[in-house]
Amino acid sequence: MRYILIASLALFALATAPAALASGGPGSGSTGTGTGTTGGTGGAGMGGPAPTPTPSTPSHPTVPGDVAKIVNGLAYAPSDAPVQVQKAIWAGDAIRHKPYVYGGGHGSWKDSGYDCSGSVSYVLHAAGLIKTSMDSSDFETWGVSGVGQWITVYTNAGHAFVQIAGIRLDTSAEQDPGAPTGSGPRWRPLMKRTGGFRPRHPANF
Repeated sequence: MRYILIASLALFALATAPAALASGGPGSGSTGTGTGTTGGTGGAGMGGPAPTPTPSTPSHPTVPGDVAKIVNGLAYAPSDAPVQVQKAIWAGDAIRHKPYVYGGGHGSWKDSGYDCSGSVSYVLHAAGLIKTSMDSSDFETWGVSGVGQWITVYTNAGHAFVQIAGIRLDTSAEQDPGAPTGSGPRWRPLMKRTGGFRPRHPANF
C-alpha cells in the first residue's frame, strides 16, 4: 500500500508541473525581469528616451515645443530643438541690436555691426555649423540644397538671411509688418515669398 501511495503522488506531481510553469512560476521567463517580449522592464523602447527639454534662463531663453517665439524683439529658442539650433538663436539675440555695417562680421566674429551674410555667418558659427564667415554668394553652394527641418539660409548674389525654427534673422525688413527700429540684424516673421533666393541648409538640420 505504501508503494502504491508513493507512486500515485509521483504521478500527480508530474501531471501538475506543466500547469505550474504556464502560470508564471519560477524560471518560466514571464516575470518581466528578463529580455524578450516581457513587459514591465522600463526599457527605452523603440525610439530611445525622449530628450529632456532645455530649461529657460535669462541668458538662454526657451519656450516649450519645437517652434521659436519672438517676444519684444528677443527670440526664445524651442526647448525641444537640437542644441545647435538653440545656440544659433541665442547668438542672434546677442547681435539683435547691432547696426548694419557693410562687411561687418567678416573680419571678426565680434564686430561693431553686421551685414546680411555676416549676421548669418555669426549664428551658424555659434552653432558650430561653419568655421569661417561666408558672403551671400558663398552660401549659394553651401550645405544641402532645399529647405531644412530646423535651419534654412535663403541666399542670392546680393542678399542672405536665415530662418530658424519658425523665425527669421534678417537685416532687411521685407515682409515684416511690425519691423523693429534699426538697420542691422533683427528677428522677424518668416518670409513667405522667397522667389529669387536659393534655399540651403546644413545637413541633418
